[in-house]
Formats: sequence, structure tokens, C-alpha cells
Amino acid sequence: MDIVILTGAGISAESGIGTFRDKGGIWSRYDVKDVATPEGFRRNPALVHEFYNMRRQVSRDATPNAAHLALARLQAEWPRGKVRIITQNVDGLHERAGAQQVLDMHGAHRRALCAGCGHRGPAPEILHPELPCPACAEPRLRPDVVWFGEMPYHLDQIAAALARAAIFCAIGTSGQVQPAAGFAARARAAGAHTVEINLASSRISPVFAQTLRGAATQVVPDWVNGLLS
Repeated sequence: MDIVILTGAGISAESGIGTFRDKGGIWSRYDVKDVATPEGFRRNPALVHEFYNMRRQVSRDATPNAAHLALARLQAEWPRGKVRIITQNVDGLHERAGAQQVLDMHGAHRRALCAGCGHRGPAPEILHPELPCPACAEPRLRPDVVWFGEMPYHLDQIAAALARAAIFCAIGTSGQVQPAAGFAARARAAGAHTVEINLASSRISPVFAQTLRGAATQVVPDWVNGLLS
């Protein structure tokens, strides 16, 4: 009886990491085209690095909250199958909470990617346009995050997990970004019981068989306790 959990920005909001699409969110203060597209990086790599250096520091300063810890506990203690965590977040808080083999479908702040040779490795605290790649020595390092117009990571593993899921739960996601917005419908079509945990209704709320409203730090631990009891 496998469980698949999809998390979005809402699960990390209580750790002090801002959401993107809510009123006052990050995309109300920055132009997506400038800092989160390959074209923006080609136009002004210094601006993109400045933005992600700031976001990387915010993530490093944050700590996992009760919701992250509860999901790591569920993964460790669930006796009836596997628990697979898929996240749209790039903050690394699931891993720091103790979760294993998280599918970071949008990449991770903790990694850097060479746009030239494709080398991946730990990101330094500060990335800048002149920093050479440790593999090819070309100054083409970029954040290892999926930008708009790029293909998310781990899609084959995600598809296999959705096909096997007995329970699918989406936590703190707006349901506005594809392909993740379609995961609940795919899991439900494959026979999964679908659960949404969110502060308010989302665009995809009608897809879910069960909805739980409230702060992730309160609702997620209660939901996990119920599954494990």
C-alpha cells in the first residue's frame, strides 16, 4: 500500500520560505522572465545569480518544520509499503528533516549545474558568472533548478510511483504548475485515494476525494498520526 506525497511551497512557508503565487509572493516582486528562464540567464546571468544566491541563503537559514518532520517519520515508520515524497520545492528541507530519496522534480538550491558540460555538484555559497566549472573549467555554472520552459526531473520515476499509489496526498501546492498539477488526477485514475492538505481550496481541489484545511504544521502531523495509529 504505497503512499505518494507531493509537496509545494505551502509546506515550507512556516519555515520562513516565501511562496511564489500568493498575494505578496515572490513572483509579485520579481519578473519570472528575468530570473527563472534560460533566456533570462543568457541576457543577464549576474541578475539570475544574485536572485538565487539570495534564495539559497534563505533556504540555508531555514529549518524543517513539523510538517517536514512528520513526513520523514511516515516514510520511516509506514509498515505497509513505500512512501515516496515528490517535491516542487528546491529548499532541501525534506532531506534535512530526514526524508530519504526525495524526488526534487524542480531541482535543488544545494546543487549547481554546468550549462556547458552538464556537470552537477554542490553549489558554493555564492555563484557568479566568472566561476569556473570544476569539471570543464568553463565559466558556465548555473543553479541546478528547473526554469520555466525546461523539463522537470525524475518524470519516469514519478509516473511509476503514481501508478502504484494507494494513497496520493498533495500538500501546500497551488495546482497551477504542470505537470505536477495533473498528478492527483493520474493517481486517482489509477485507483488511489486522493487527499489535499492546504490552507484554502486550489484550482485542482475538485479532483480530491478528501480535503483537509489548515496550516501544514498542524494538519500534516495529525494526518500522519492517523495513518500510523
